[in-house]
Amino acid sequence: MRYTIALAALISMALVNPMKAQVGGLEGDGEYFEALRTISVAVPIIAVSPDARAGGMGDVGVASSPDVNAIYWNPAKLSFLKEGTNSLAISYTPWLNRLVNDINLAHVSFATAIDDKQGFALAMRYFSLGEIIFKDENNIDQGTGQPYEFTLNAGYGLKLSERFSMGVGIRWIFSDLTNGLQTAGLEATPGQSIAADLGLYYQSRVFNMGQGQTQSYTLGLNFSNVGGKITYGNTSQEGADFLPANMRLGGAYNLSFDQYNRMSFMVDFNKLMVPTPPIREGDNGYSGDVNGNGEPDDGDVLFGRDDQVSSFAGVLQSFNDAPGGTTEELEEVIVNIGLEYWYDDRIAFRGGYQYEDPQKGGRTYYTVGFGIKYNVFGLDFAYLIPGSDVVRSPLENTLRFTLFFNFNNSEN
Repeated sequence: MRYTIALAALISMALVNPMKAQVGGLEGDGEYFEALRTISVAVPIIAVSPDARAGGMGDVGVASSPDVNAIYWNPAKLSFLKEGTNSLAISYTPWLNRLVNDINLAHVSFATAIDDKQGFALAMRYFSLGEIIFKDENNIDQGTGQPYEFTLNAGYGLKLSERFSMGVGIRWIFSDLTNGLQTAGLEATPGQSIAADLGLYYQSRVFNMGQGQTQSYTLGLNFSNVGGKITYGNTSQEGADFLPANMRLGGAYNLSFDQYNRMSFMVDFNKLMVPTPPIREGDNGYSGDVNGNGEPDDGDVLFGRDDQVSSFAGVLQSFNDAPGGTTEELEEVIVNIGLEYWYDDRIAFRGGYQYEDPQKGGRTYYTVGFGIKYNVFGLDFAYLIPGSDVVRSPLENTLRFTLFFNFNNSEN
């Protein structure tokens, strides 16, 4: 049964986790050490960009202009929705579409401006892993199933001043990886958890540059998916997995050339708030009684800090627990850069880039996007171009789209 659970979990996590990653430079007893230094989490799909607008801009969004999908990027932006806004968006992302045709991600969100100081949003995410044939440790068929993961979100944003706002969000997570499969009297039950978001957003005043040109900037900070660990079946709390708690910090520079042309430059910095796996005695390169306690290969932590901690403790220690010290902590920061150009608030062209250190996975890619709005109706498209021949993305060469409706602001 454990093999069945592990297989299903591996399929889910491998979709967004890198296939290869090695880091060198750590030494023990004079031996050069190389190891997989990536951080694995449960339900990683909830950390994947759901909408095509951000997807076309290199997955930036913590400080981008507010829209119906602000609940994912930064709930504080909801308070800056234009008064009277009632928007609905439906996003669809094929997954590994060059290999299979039944794995996909769907996201639906609704946002409303309560008044000129408050905004509220609801969202639902559904990730289908397609049809999977389950086998036990003896390679005997245990039937087929259609694993899936599902979340329900609510978010609220409130202006604390004319230019600064705060937002909170809550997320219920349901992960069914085995469809209740039973083997040898053991039942794998779905994993469930609750997570929270906290966001801050600042919008500067508009600066007049003369000749009809203006400029402004925005700043954003968002802590997302902070919650309890998730377990499956009879797994003890010690064997529970961390959610992909994340800190996202970013800014945007907005430039308006005239009444028809405007452009935004954005950058986000992301870091998982999850403990980095330590180097333990018995790991490759550290065989024998390395720490001299008379118990060779006992799994004692040699570099870094013990990652068998609570979710809250994991968030706190995630900023200073990497075996490689400050250098490795900085390597865990992912940089996303985005560009968006609008003509007459009707047609948008987008581009973006993500960089991740090769020693932490090397998930590097370029994106392009296109958007169009007409009255209450709009469409966004995004396309991902891989930037590495070693680490490939499940979204490479895939067209993603978002269909949205703005019911009240037809002039926008």
